[in-house]
Amino acid sequence: MRYVAAYLLAVLGGNANPSAKDIKSILDSVGIEADDERLNKVISELNGKDINEVVNSGLSKLASVPAGGAVAAPAAAAAGGGAGLLEEKKEEKKEESEESDEDMGFGLFD
Repeated sequence: MRYVAAYLLAVLGGNANPSAKDIKSILDSVGIEADDERLNKVISELNGKDINEVVNSGLSKLASVPAGGAVAAPAAAAAGGGAGLLEEKKEEKKEESEESDEDMGFGLFD
């Protein structure tokens, strides 16, 4: 993924067909050592293609992937004890917010 991200950064920077050297330069700037095999695979797959078309075709594929997050919460609550756990979380958040209100500088001179 990092190679694709670096490729996209190069394209956004105005380089329509980034070379391996360009991508390595981007990765080196953030301390990532590039694997030549993976780098060459990304370049061979994307070189000469309109990056906007590639991204748009990928978005249509992602639209069919289920998110799955909404299913996990009801399943956990139905497993028993979920409501109690939810109440505990709410109480913890309330206590944290009350504590943070107290620490707003009003207790400094006590």
